[in-house]
Amino acid sequence: MTLSGEDHRTTASREDSRVDAKSFEIPKRLIWEAWKRVAANQGGPGVDRESIELFRNRLARNLYALWNRMSSGSYFHQPVKEVLIPKGDGFRPLGVPTITDRVAQMAVKLMVEPRIDARFHSSSFGYRPNKSAKQAVAQARRNCWRYDWVVDIDLKSFLDRA
Repeated sequence: MTLSGEDHRTTASREDSRVDAKSFEIPKRLIWEAWKRVAANQGGPGVDRESIELFRNRLARNLYALWNRMSSGSYFHQPVKEVLIPKGDGFRPLGVPTITDRVAQMAVKLMVEPRIDARFHSSSFGYRPNKSAKQAVAQARRNCWRYDWVVDIDLKSFLDRA
């Protein structure tokens, strides 16, 4: 019996129905895995000034709040902190999201990437897991021996003209 007089089965079924009422099915374990990867990468705090250590100090509350907001559809990211890093003769702006936003981004990546990656052509190497520039060059070399022609398209402006 619980303090309210309900037995465990009633409470458990009510908790299950609350999970089923969420707009998006996001496993809590996915949020945990995303947190582990973000924590391993380290990185600095975003606009909220919350470091990895501060986030870790309230880990259960932070991860539950993130899971709850993401799965209910009420999650909105914070502004991104701009940091200027040296680049050549000047500086390049770098966006630093909050730790919470990085965990959310990683969770989405873990959930979506396997589904999307399966649709890419085997010769596609840009921004893909377990693919490298060296593999792309090796594939290009194999293609040179296999095909007699090359099609070069500037995708940046490919759809700009009718």
